[in-house]
This record gives sequence, C-alpha cells and structure tokens, in this order.
Amino acid sequence: MAVSESDRRDAAEAMCPHRLVLEHVTSRWGVLVLIRLLDRPHRFSELRRAIGRVSEKMLTQTLQTLERDGLVHRDAQPVIPPRVDYSLTGLGREAAEQVRTLALWTEKRMPEVQQARAAYDAARIRPEQG
Repeated sequence: MAVSESDRRDAAEAMCPHRLVLEHVTSRWGVLVLIRLLDRPHRFSELRRAIGRVSEKMLTQTLQTLERDGLVHRDAQPVIPPRVDYSLTGLGREAAEQVRTLALWTEKRMPEVQQARAAYDAARIRPEQG
C-alpha cells in the first residue's frame, strides 16, 4: 500500500512539529515572502513580482503552507475580478521580524563570508596541486 504525501507530512509533523515550521519559515521562498509582507499586504501578482524568479506554483505552495501554519492571512474579496490580498498574522509578523534580522545580518557580514569562502577554496586547491 502506497503512503500518500499527506500521510508522510502528518507523520513528520507528529514526530517533530517545530522542525517542520522552522523549515517553512526558513525555506528559500518562505523567507522572502515573510520579509516582503512585513511592509504591507500584497496581492499575489505583486508579491510574485517583488520576490522575483519564483514560479506561480511555488509561490502558491509557499503561501498555502504559511497560511496553514498561521503565519499568513489570505483575504479573498468577493469582487469582480476577484481580489486576494496576503498579509501577516501577529504570529507571522513575529516570525518575519526574526527572519529579517537574520537576513540583515547576512547582508552585513557578507564580506567576511566571502573572505572565508576564498580562504577555504584556496586551502582546498593547494594540497591537490602539490
């Protein structure tokens, strides 16, 4: 009997729920969505443009995951054409502020990271050449 993706997700969540939420918050697209929504609510298309290089499918999945975790609120307006806005919940704002702090630290420390990478790469190349 095949195990469905939903059953696998439920099993993983039951074993270690906080790790799963951490994965969602710190995923490539999760980080960018949370940081972007800190400024203000966004419609799907403007969020996609603001983030850049994310497929419609991945952005949809990321938003649904963050909504399921209680971090993002989806507000569908009953108008024509349909209007859907995404915003952070209180919990989402708290997570986004933490993620933004890490992102700012990364930006600030990038020169040191690049130096460390260069030193590491140089040390790995030299022994092979000798």
